[in-house]
Amino acid sequence: MEGGKKKKSIGFNIIKNDPTDGHGGYGVGALSLDNISPVFVDVEEKEAFVDIGAMHARSTVEKGIKFLPNKEEVPNGKPFWLVWVTIDRKEEGPYYAGVTACEMTVDRSIRRGYKSLPEHVNLMDKSMKRKIIVDKMDDSSKQVLADFLQKHDKGFWDRSTDELKDQLLQK
Repeated sequence: MEGGKKKKSIGFNIIKNDPTDGHGGYGVGALSLDNISPVFVDVEEKEAFVDIGAMHARSTVEKGIKFLPNKEEVPNGKPFWLVWVTIDRKEEGPYYAGVTACEMTVDRSIRRGYKSLPEHVNLMDKSMKRKIIVDKMDDSSKQVLADFLQKHDKGFWDRSTDELKDQLLQK
């Protein structure tokens, strides 16, 4: 550990206990206690759902779509937020420790979408480091995510930081 810098972990440990494990569909819809889970927020439909397939860019939203790094190339893309939710445990019990939101659009009619892969990887890493980054989300999507997290487990929500609650519930 020269110069006080930690060796960077690539982060493969997060997928070792992938609940889908090749048995199509098992674990889809449940947040995983194995550390991190991808939650999609459908901006137009105002709904949120877990899709573990996003760990490998194989979610139902992403399947069959060629992603381009330039948003302008997908002018009619349907907006989504891919939210990396990290669950950790403290003495009182588990809580939502890291929550980071990445932008994504999908246009099924042309089988194209927009996402910034470096941003998605960076924000996944920040979620694992217990950061809350939801400032780019629109207020409606923040509310959808807050409702989803509360419904999934009220105790997790109650034990989460005020920072998370304040950022998602700002009026």
